[in-house]
Amino acid sequence: MSCLHTGTRHMLLRGSRAGASAFCDAVCIYIYRSRGVASRLVATYPAMFAKMGGSAKAYAAVLLIRLMYSGMHVMSKVALDQGMNPLVFVFYRHTTAALVLIPITFVLERRKAKPVTFTIGWKMFVHALYGVTACGVLFNLGLNYASATSSSALYNVQPVITFILAVIFGMETLKLTRFHGKVKFAGILFCIAGVTVLAFYEGPMFRSFNHHHLFQNGGSSSPAGAAETHSKKQWVLGIFLMTLSNVLAGLWTVLQGPLIEDTSKLMNTALQISCASVQAFLVAVAAERDFSKWKLGWNVGLAAIVYSGVIVTALSYYMQMWTIAKRGPVFLAMSTPLTFVFTIVISSFIIGDAVSLGSIFAGVLLVGGLYNVFWGKSIEERDDLTKISAAAAGKPGLELPPPQKNKADLQAPQVPDDDDGAEAKV
Repeated sequence: MSCLHTGTRHMLLRGSRAGASAFCDAVCIYIYRSRGVASRLVATYPAMFAKMGGSAKAYAAVLLIRLMYSGMHVMSKVALDQGMNPLVFVFYRHTTAALVLIPITFVLERRKAKPVTFTIGWKMFVHALYGVTACGVLFNLGLNYASATSSSALYNVQPVITFILAVIFGMETLKLTRFHGKVKFAGILFCIAGVTVLAFYEGPMFRSFNHHHLFQNGGSSSPAGAAETHSKKQWVLGIFLMTLSNVLAGLWTVLQGPLIEDTSKLMNTALQISCASVQAFLVAVAAERDFSKWKLGWNVGLAAIVYSGVIVTALSYYMQMWTIAKRGPVFLAMSTPLTFVFTIVISSFIIGDAVSLGSIFAGVLLVGGLYNVFWGKSIEERDDLTKISAAAAGKPGLELPPPQKNKADLQAPQVPDDDDGAEAKV
């Protein structure tokens, strides 16, 4: 998601130290895909949200988006608890998403999409392999050993991991001698502490007040809740796998820049998810040869697949695009912790998860780390603007940054079909 303007984004993609939008571009792993689908939908169906203006509508949209993601965490966990193979689930989910995206791509892009060369196609395949397929496999394997609450808590660490990777690749700065650098570093430490607490500390359990659950075989929100099916070591393994999934998601986000500049955004999205479907099929076939376990019935497994592929991939991404167009990407990213809160409530009432004090404490640390990095980034941008304003006023010792030679850097952002648009992953 582009945070400031087109010029800033192009500076980011060139590795500029002034690439402030790198972090904002990465706050939601799947948000890149929303640019592809949603920007076209905005242009095609402008009346869909034409009347949704103002702060109240934006807040309502954000709440609904976070509820959708919370539902995805819970429904995926229920499907896995009821016996669905995690790898088969990943294949079905990617395939459903591809079936949604391919017709949209054909209708909207068949005449104006840029040609996809062999080199670009190969890059898409590689990006899909580690950033979509491997990410989804690791996440669902980890979720199978852990809980919906833990997965939604770890969702908050994803933007911070992406920020760290952006620093490593020279797209962001971390000046520990400055106050904003110390604040961002403290946020990183909070996230590390949160992941550690989530993996190794349980604490007292808080049982659900609702004893009439829709599904009776969930209850794995902690090592104690999963004692009958998974050991403490498996719980720790689940947290590790989901954390590694977030690392791959962050890497995928950071490395997308040059690729999405060279191709149609919607075509890129559809092709990557299509590649991921094939890759996930090969992985699932290698791991599960009993095809009786591939059968889908009219149960929560089918509902979770359709929900993740249609509601999350299509509808929620469109709503994210609309929210970013109205209020900006930071407004959407700051609402990320709501997914954790909603997931606790939904998983407690629907699948009877008992929430541990350790999970709550870890969630607070992860949310605090996320907001610390946001705060540090805000201070850094404010300081940069102050320096530029002071230089413009003619104060000595300050220089204006050199003018951008690229005309695109000077253009105002265009909402419908530009890179200023807007996850997931999950």
